Amino acid sequence: MSDTQRTLTPWRRLSYALGHFLNDLCASMWFTYLLVYYHSVLGFENNYAGGLLLVGQIADGVCTPFIGFESDRTPGIGNYGKRKTWHLVGTLSVVLSFAFVFNQCLACTSLTPQWASFIYFVPFIVVFQFGWAATQISHLSLIPELVTCEHAKVELTAYRYAFTVIANITVYAVAYLLFHLQARQDDDPLNDALGPVDIPLFRNLALIVLGIGCLFSLFFHLGTLERSSGVGRRERLKDEEEEEEEEKKVESSLPSCSKQSSSLLLWKCWLKQPSFYQVALLYMSTRLIVNLSQTYISMYLINTLGLQKNFIAIIPLVMYLSGFLSSFIMKPLSKLIGKCLTYFVGLLLILAFSYWVLIDQKMGQGIYAAAVLLGVGSATILVISLAMTADLIADQTQSGAFVYGAMSFTDKMANGVAVMIIQALNPCRTVGCCPDCVWYYHYVMVVVTGGVAVVAATALCTILIWPIRIRRYQADPDFSPNGANSQPPVSPSVPGIQSDTDILSH
Repeated sequence: MSDTQRTLTPWRRLSYALGHFLNDLCASMWFTYLLVYYHSVLGFENNYAGGLLLVGQIADGVCTPFIGFESDRTPGIGNYGKRKTWHLVGTLSVVLSFAFVFNQCLACTSLTPQWASFIYFVPFIVVFQFGWAATQISHLSLIPELVTCEHAKVELTAYRYAFTVIANITVYAVAYLLFHLQARQDDDPLNDALGPVDIPLFRNLALIVLGIGCLFSLFFHLGTLERSSGVGRRERLKDEEEEEEEEKKVESSLPSCSKQSSSLLLWKCWLKQPSFYQVALLYMSTRLIVNLSQTYISMYLINTLGLQKNFIAIIPLVMYLSGFLSSFIMKPLSKLIGKCLTYFVGLLLILAFSYWVLIDQKMGQGIYAAAVLLGVGSATILVISLAMTADLIADQTQSGAFVYGAMSFTDKMANGVAVMIIQALNPCRTVGCCPDCVWYYHYVMVVVTGGVAVVAATALCTILIWPIRIRRYQADPDFSPNGANSQPPVSPSVPGIQSDTDILSH
């Protein structure tokens, strides 16, 4: 039913790549500035600030599989296409909610209790995370519908990741300019500390992000033509019915996991695979390092190092640029020493950063070099962990969405719970920096990088001992010798790294 070797013109490829730009902009603000905004700017207590981030992570984790299921089975609006329809719904949800996330409570006063302000922000965060998930899933799902050849799919992914980099640079550059303009307008040195005076700054940053993102989303919807938009609803329904009948035939002929061929492994059978849990632990540890370091680097810079507030834009920019530049050497390095050793090199850089933070409480200009270590190490372990996930899936593409969804759900829940624990253990409950904050965020950065890196190293060791592969057991009474053999599937080696790097932005 599909055309042979569908490809896109350069303009169509560009318009597709623009479709996730709004999500990338908002994700950069969410992970880098949410905690510092609610705690240091709005004055929320630690538990309430961490609770809002936890609500967002839970909402994202719950919405992702639901939206994925619904977007597969529901038709689009008229002939607009179901993927673009969900993308439009997600974009509108983000636009209508994100400006309220980075703004003060409109109906609150100085006498309003914080629990009431917390309740005020929860619906906006839930709607934002729903919209973010809808946009992400629909945008990724468009790739196999727009093109068929593998080279074209990788090319679209590369375009997408390039704009992810541009989005992160844009957020940090605009934030730096806003801090710089604020400093020029006010010569009071006391304003080097974050506080309520910075509410307009973050509100303006959110509005600029939404304005730029909406423009790019408009280009996406005008320039991208979903293939199903040219097919009548009757034909689409017929295709879906035929696919469902074919799936039922396949499942009815495969009564158990161990009877399937290597290309027809059902989603529930992954739960019996030891490698599934090995990769899940590695991926979860990787995401904890990357996301928690991005979340708490601002608190560390302001409260522990006592740097000016514009450094919460400068240092993340240094981290991201260094990580992006290092991605160019990952392919030859992983070819030379393999994925596991490349991941270990990334862990060594993370551990070097953690040790530097531990022994040097002042840092000074060394913070730039430390940021490079953290940026390069984080990019390395994240890209390689995604490549290992691709190795696990191999040719099991029919259930690959379940694997990625399970990994994503695990990492979102782990990050939300970890942030909540860190916020709950903070000895300084109120806004502002106290002596306890200085040492607390110092050790938070050590633990979320070096401590979690030890867990990741443990997961890596299990993979070295028991390599990633699909295992079948003859002890199973339903085992069929004509099914898949016990040989490990051929993994997509290093080229898989490039095709998965777009997930760096989430």
